[in-house]
Amino acid sequence: MVVGFDPGAPPPFKLSDIRAAIPNHCWVKDPWRSMSYVVRDVVVVFGLAAVAAYFNNWAVWPLYWFAQGTMFWALFVLGHDCGHGSFSNDPKLNSVVGHLLHSSILVPYHGWRISHRTHHQNHGHVENDESWHPLSEKIYKNLDNATKKLRFTLPFPMLAYPIYLWNRSPGKTGSHFHPDSDLFVPSERKDVITSTVCWTAMVALLVGLSFVMGPLQLLKLYGIPYLGFVTWLDLVTYLHHHGHEQKLPWYRGEEWSYLRGGLTTLDRDYGWINNIHHDIGTHVIHHLFPQIPHYHLIEATEAAKPVLGKYYREPQKSGPLPFYLLGVLLRSMKKDHYVSDTGDVVYYQTDPELN
Repeated sequence: MVVGFDPGAPPPFKLSDIRAAIPNHCWVKDPWRSMSYVVRDVVVVFGLAAVAAYFNNWAVWPLYWFAQGTMFWALFVLGHDCGHGSFSNDPKLNSVVGHLLHSSILVPYHGWRISHRTHHQNHGHVENDESWHPLSEKIYKNLDNATKKLRFTLPFPMLAYPIYLWNRSPGKTGSHFHPDSDLFVPSERKDVITSTVCWTAMVALLVGLSFVMGPLQLLKLYGIPYLGFVTWLDLVTYLHHHGHEQKLPWYRGEEWSYLRGGLTTLDRDYGWINNIHHDIGTHVIHHLFPQIPHYHLIEATEAAKPVLGKYYREPQKSGPLPFYLLGVLLRSMKKDHYVSDTGDVVYYQTDPELN
């Protein structure tokens, strides 16, 4: 925590100042390098599955579930890069690779890509942000007690992603699968239908595999790693916007800007997992400039730090595995419940009755 520093104060620099500090080569997208990460991850995914199926004993399965769940998450991050266009400059390549990667882990590529774009364009805005945005006091207090408990009691929030895909967050309506959802404009209808068809094809493939290998084996090889992937996704995305030791602002109205909203995001260190999930922990620069390929984010962040100054919050160093983040998550769930219905710069408040 920086004493005497107000994180909600307008920064003394512009977005263009940060951009100018980042070396030119950090913006260059190399499709061959991007594809090499896809090949690496796919080989690891199939290799892990083959090893687990070969040994097929309870000493191996828990290790497999953790490893494969992490790899599913790595596949998601590469598909995420396709959605941002940081994978390559070829929209068709991005779309094909993004569909293959995301459909394989039951994510509707275009539906998610569009809502995630909304998240980036409105990061830090109380009402307009798309994912893990705060509940207003009015919406929070209108939730029934069971919903409040589920939203803020682990492990339930860490399993929210499939529900979000179907129903979005409290206070918002629409589905990532339906072309007429509030998330989309008419020109995106074909894209949304395409992704929903791909998602349906993957579900059909899984049903077929359950008849071939049996539902229990499919659950062990795919179902439980899928839940691991969902947990990784919810954990990482939540902690990139919550849990700092100093309360960080959320904005409305004229106080919000793309720069100020992006500066409320947080970098996180995941130890050995950093390389596996493609340095998604270098989140601040990614949020401000999602066009930068993941393999340049660390260098770009280092170059931007002198400009960002106190607005950059150095992440806590992790051990080999980021167990420390569980404590950060627990503390945030106990205190970050809602924000005021009024005011253009607001901070999380705590419901003492929930705890």
